[in-house]
Amino acid sequence: MMPPKQNNSPDDFQTPEVAVRLLIPFLKKEWIIWEPAIGKGNIVNVLKKGGFEVKGTDILTGFDFLKQIPDFEFDCIITNPPYSLKDEFLERAYWYDKPFAMLLPITALEGQKRQELYKKHGIQLIIPNKRINFETPSGKGSGSWFASAWFTYKFDLPKDIMFEVM
Repeated sequence: MMPPKQNNSPDDFQTPEVAVRLLIPFLKKEWIIWEPAIGKGNIVNVLKKGGFEVKGTDILTGFDFLKQIPDFEFDCIITNPPYSLKDEFLERAYWYDKPFAMLLPITALEGQKRQELYKKHGIQLIIPNKRINFETPSGKGSGSWFASAWFTYKFDLPKDIMFEVM
């Protein structure tokens, strides 16, 4: 099975509502949340529906998370970043030193660079009990061939690894 492609990008996996709902119990209502890889806005829409204040940007809105600093206040970053840029997104998110949650493949635990970041700063995981059915460029959900988890920082989860039911 090949990754879905849109404009020759293997990174187009839009987050379904059920994946965002896993995260909501761990969010603080007073947080202003920033979604820096907004895509179709799925994460933003679910969080706003849940009563959270959310700012959404991405490269298509003229904002580059990896190179620019936002001109608005925020307390937390929540995103499903392009997986081809996961190292850069993790580095940048740690740089802000604010709580973040990134929906990444479980294999993001691998790799020297990422492991050094995790050792230095810490990481906690929220792991769903089944694979996420991402929305792909065809507009249809696609049973994923990889397991995913919310990689969180400064969420102060009760345990470092939380197994959650979708």
